[in-house]
Amino acid sequence: MEIIRDIEKMQSRAEKTRQGGKRIALVPTMGALHEGHLALMDYGREKANLLVVSIFVNPIQFGPKEDFEKYPRDLQKDSRLTEKRGVDLIFSPEIKAFYPEFFQTYVTVEKVTQNLCGASRPGHFRGVTTVVCKLFNIVKPHLAIFGQKDFQQLIAIQQMVEDLHMDVEVVGRPTIREDDGLAMSSRNVFLSPEERISARSLFQAMQEGQSLFRMGERKTEVLLNRVRGLIMEQPFTRIDYAKICHPRTLEEVKVVEGRGVLALAVWVGATRLIDNCLLEDKGQ
Repeated sequence: MEIIRDIEKMQSRAEKTRQGGKRIALVPTMGALHEGHLALMDYGREKANLLVVSIFVNPIQFGPKEDFEKYPRDLQKDSRLTEKRGVDLIFSPEIKAFYPEFFQTYVTVEKVTQNLCGASRPGHFRGVTTVVCKLFNIVKPHLAIFGQKDFQQLIAIQQMVEDLHMDVEVVGRPTIREDDGLAMSSRNVFLSPEERISARSLFQAMQEGQSLFRMGERKTEVLLNRVRGLIMEQPFTRIDYAKICHPRTLEEVKVVEGRGVLALAVWVGATRLIDNCLLEDKGQ
């Protein structure tokens, strides 16, 4: 497996691969890899000749009081994990090369980024769509693979690709969970054993919401009251948001018609966790 840190070298390698008629898949990550990331790589391995994983902790998607400095970084460990999964190449650029001194161009996707995490983390999605746009220009993938745990991120990137006529297919893959239902996340390592028990309530609350939905409940207020109640019963939890939105526009709905996405952001101690699930009528 090869590690490339130079941007021009990565562009050259990608261009030669494309000219050779081979297919490139990209799994963008910030490192601290876990089974959720590795499942995305497994999918990419099936779909492409050259499987690239980017590892880059993107500073412009972190707010001033967020955890950029303490975000876990271990390129050696990540390299061992990716190699075992059949990854061909890691692209891990230096921050100063990726964002040079006079960098001043950003990509902003507007409406679908205004709700949910966009409301809680101003500027976050501008950072996400900018870094992903740059990665697409450098790695030149035919296919880019993202986890559905970051549902709003997935929708924003799909919107960017559609709006800017980018020649890349963006695929969302199901959330991978721990045995207790907690969505796999690089931030789970920050949870104490006691907080980890409280964190299970996110999945349990979503299951309860889905159960009420299957029983015929369609009013958002009723569904969310139950979801919020289960989460707030736990110690260490503080809800940032619990909302039900249209799965394409991400606008909040009062009544779920056909399909909706139940989206959560919850502080468990000092760790902010996100999760989501679809509420879906049979046959939709």
